[in-house]
Amino acid sequence: MRQNDTDGGRGAQRGAPTAADRGWDESLYEEHPAQQGPNPENASVSASRPGTGGDRGRRRRQNGGGTNGAVAGSGKAGESAAAVSRAKRPSRGRRLLRWSAAVLAVLILGTAGAGYLYYQHLNGNLNKDELNLGDNKLHRSDPNAAGQTPMNILLLGSDSRASKENVRLGGSRADRDRPPLADVQMLLHVSADRSNMSVLSVPRDTRTTIPKCTDPDDGKVYPETTDRINASLQHGGPGCTVATWEEMTGIPVDHFMMIDFSGVVSMADAVGGVPVCVDKNIHDPKSKLKLKKGSSVVKGEQALHWLRTRHGFGDGTDIGRAKAQHMYMNSMVRQLKAGTKLTDPGKLRGLAEAATKALTVDKGIGSVKKLYDLGNDLKRVPTKRITMATMPWEYGSGGSYVLPKKNDSDQIFSLIRNDVALDGKDKKKAEASKSAQPTEPSQPKAEIQVNVMNGTGTALQQPVTGRASVVADALARKGFSQATADQTPQSRADTTISYPREEQRGDALAVAKALGVPERLVKHSTGVQSVTLIVGADWRDGTVYPKSDKGGDGKKDDQKAPDSADALRGDNKKACMEVNPNYTW
Repeated sequence: MRQNDTDGGRGAQRGAPTAADRGWDESLYEEHPAQQGPNPENASVSASRPGTGGDRGRRRRQNGGGTNGAVAGSGKAGESAAAVSRAKRPSRGRRLLRWSAAVLAVLILGTAGAGYLYYQHLNGNLNKDELNLGDNKLHRSDPNAAGQTPMNILLLGSDSRASKENVRLGGSRADRDRPPLADVQMLLHVSADRSNMSVLSVPRDTRTTIPKCTDPDDGKVYPETTDRINASLQHGGPGCTVATWEEMTGIPVDHFMMIDFSGVVSMADAVGGVPVCVDKNIHDPKSKLKLKKGSSVVKGEQALHWLRTRHGFGDGTDIGRAKAQHMYMNSMVRQLKAGTKLTDPGKLRGLAEAATKALTVDKGIGSVKKLYDLGNDLKRVPTKRITMATMPWEYGSGGSYVLPKKNDSDQIFSLIRNDVALDGKDKKKAEASKSAQPTEPSQPKAEIQVNVMNGTGTALQQPVTGRASVVADALARKGFSQATADQTPQSRADTTISYPREEQRGDALAVAKALGVPERLVKHSTGVQSVTLIVGADWRDGTVYPKSDKGGDGKKDDQKAPDSADALRGDNKKACMEVNPNYTW
């Protein structure tokens, strides 16, 4: 997959590793063949590109209108999408804006005011799709002690090239019929009490298991496979990307928002531009970004250039680009929360129109009213409690793809599953809450009612038959004679013990101690009627909870994102992108 990088800008011979040196796809920034002539080498490479097969790609619409951001249609008869040459795929500026456009669109709808809810035709602009196309779905997160529930939204950016504006910004007409890839993927986790928000990016070239998915439109079944995660969108639609995320992370996804939004360029203008920073003069001919060292305000297509830049940042791969996107997103959110430039009703109405036409969402948030409410919910989170992070990763064989970094990725997934903020500021709050609650049982073990449920099934694994009964019997042998097996199906990554009332915390801790379950998995929740043990996918056999370092052990350093996640706080106005020395001037 290696290609020569001969046009990397002044200083390309300085010795710093290039994206090509690491085996990353270099054809993404090439001009269309009609402009630069044939490139047999790129054509041969394209035949082996993972994730370009399949006949999916038509626009998925239900009760929808509008034409912007359409997903590409299926290819011509007999033409395999895998045979589409990479050399026919020019700049991908549009997709690099979508990570922010999804959140931006929601915030704009919230900022625009309730008056726009009267424009019912906006509902018709929205494209709606199924949330999860896998055979098995994780159960939603449990509410906390106050009855509040965390929310997980998967933000997707497809590389569809179906609109004229997308073509103008770099999309190839030849690729209009190619099934799109989900080249930007971010999970937005909003805490149950809305006190903090975590945004986790996953590099598009992360190699993972894509579970079996069924296209709801034509019934086509896509078998389980291993591929880059961006190819999951070609397996029936965004619902398969949701299924893939749930399998890889164990995090239940409540909603998704997918966007193909060239109009985000005008959004950058609408907020008066977005402040960014580089630590050196940068000139990346591939993305057309040229800035002087220090802070600048980018707007219009210059914002597009910033978000397209991959080679000029960090080590020249998508990892540096993700960090640049985080910085841009933080700045954009700060601008929006400050109400910058968003005072013109006509401009807001136009932005709301464009945003709704560009969005594909799951049916659970498939109306302007629901998006408006969601936007207001997100606005409650203080900027200083927003944390952006990248999934800890490591290079795979040959360096042409990445894999989740064991332990560190498990830790960050576990924090999100358990609604723990990535900034580490939840620890004192949790300790104060626990110190005020009882630690001793409120009644003898024989009188504690324990409901045991089997949650061992996942997207890739069938539940272990009889698991609830096995654990309930083990509890009975330890004196918990009121332990019973509940046959209601569940699907959870983590084993959890929940209790409904504060005075029952000691009862739940007694159950945890008897089975070796860590205290961090004992939770106060209004979603249960009695002490409830859900045996998760992390405990598929035995009667004692397995000792493992997966997800951390509850020590101080495990209560925030690991250093390898490269976390960035939302109120950090001093962050500056590291410029690749190959792209300075």
